Amino acid sequence: MTPALAAICGSSLVGGLLLAVAGLRKVPDEGRPTTARITRPRLVAALLGDDLPEPHRRVRRLLLAIAFAAGVLIWLTFGLALAVLLCPLLVVGVPALLSGSTAATDVERLTAIEQWTRGMSGVLTVGSGIEHAIAASVGSTPSAIAPMVNTLAARLNARWPTDAALRAFADDLDDATGDLVAATLILGAHRRGPGLAAVLDDLAATVAEEVRIRRGIEADRAKPRTTARWVTILTLAILGLLALNTSYIRPYGTPLGQVALTVFLSMYVGCLFWLRAMTRGTSTPRFLPAVRSTGRGGSR
Repeated sequence: MTPALAAICGSSLVGGLLLAVAGLRKVPDEGRPTTARITRPRLVAALLGDDLPEPHRRVRRLLLAIAFAAGVLIWLTFGLALAVLLCPLLVVGVPALLSGSTAATDVERLTAIEQWTRGMSGVLTVGSGIEHAIAASVGSTPSAIAPMVNTLAARLNARWPTDAALRAFADDLDDATGDLVAATLILGAHRRGPGLAAVLDDLAATVAEEVRIRRGIEADRAKPRTTARWVTILTLAILGLLALNTSYIRPYGTPLGQVALTVFLSMYVGCLFWLRAMTRGTSTPRFLPAVRSTGRGGSR
């Protein structure tokens, strides 16, 4: 039996066992509430994508199964037992290193909040109430926050108290600047004074300045992010070429070589994630307390 055929048989055996275990797992009926949930260690839960939406979680676990089978095949072919662990980690780690930043989405949302706030100021200038101004802004709301504003208008139409609807709106935005806008509207709803339009106009100018500053910061952070992305791509390409040279990777098949390879890869991947972490900022904490909707006209 050739080594390649033995590797294929071994990986097929392992894959068959995994499929058998997955098929024997008890699946709860649709619509039946589950009384207990399996708690896994945080690292295992992150690896399996427990926090991902159901379609993404299925794709993640399918890729992990394929990567595990590939690792077993590499182990049986080249003697690199580390590949059994390394291949699944690559499925999770490489997309994390190559993914873009969420800062661009945050800036787009801030821009939408600024435009919506300025539009609200214009409607309130002609003497409309807050509730009417929100309903009138639905058609011209930027797409980044359109679902949140539509939900806010629907809650007001359902006779929610204005205070509760605006607090739920702040929760939907989940942003410190959104809290500032919602708090301003809440105060305006309580006082019903003529100066709310001017306050919103000044607030929109402040948000526009914040957008300008964040765009500059994001441009600076994009440089190390691009560097980390290209280093990751080149590293994978070089490792793929080196793997074709069996005489080069043969020493890493020994126990000491496995330990050395683990140390080298851990240090290298740690540097990549450190370089990636340099591009991440910390979001400004919210100041409005989160509320939980309990039905029509209710919150908390």
